[in-house]
Amino acid sequence: MFIGHYGVSLAVKRLRPSLSLGGLFLAAQLLDVLFCVFILLGVEKLRIVPGFTAYNPYDLYFMPYTHSLLGALLWAGAAALAVLLLWRAPAAAAALAGLAVFSHFVLDVPVHTPDLPLAAESTFKLGLSLWNYRFVALALELACLGAGLALYLSTSRPRTPSGRWLALGASAFLLALTCATPFLPPPPSPAAFAVQALGSYLALAALAVWLDRSRTLAPLPQGAPAGR
Repeated sequence: MFIGHYGVSLAVKRLRPSLSLGGLFLAAQLLDVLFCVFILLGVEKLRIVPGFTAYNPYDLYFMPYTHSLLGALLWAGAAALAVLLLWRAPAAAAALAGLAVFSHFVLDVPVHTPDLPLAAESTFKLGLSLWNYRFVALALELACLGAGLALYLSTSRPRTPSGRWLALGASAFLLALTCATPFLPPPPSPAAFAVQALGSYLALAALAVWLDRSRTLAPLPQGAPAGR
């Protein structure tokens, strides 16, 4: 899963407006950001095998530090602690930031081939292999993203006239990128994949910051969690 992860970011932003949407975009992709960095450092591995699945050509054969259940829990805990201590956010907001990080692992399980270990590389691996069914996996991506977008856009309003058009443009771009992803040509090498992916994550986080600044969220219903 790629763009679908951002549906969680949009939903968490609705629950805690004080959290940066750009930061939440990075949180939802933190495991992949770290995976790309670890590829460049030679710590984790992938092979590019055209036709490996119907959705993408990536044989993710060694990634226990970022994409194991244990690793995801530890990175989520570290992210929550950083938000709590470094940004001095309330505990509930920090917990939601950690949840955004861990949601990446949860949403990866249905689509990945069995390459998500419970802990070390030698432990049992999870993955329901929906990437072998291109349009089923694509429908799941669109459902996750669409739900987050619907929640965010239906409960926010533009700060300026241009905010409305930015929201529509950003939504259309994310939906189009989701649909295009399984048809893009493979990168020439794992390092090229890592560089391209990191650039994409940063660019999309910047788009989220821009969108965040252009819109304001309506107050939560009475009795709902506070916005800080």
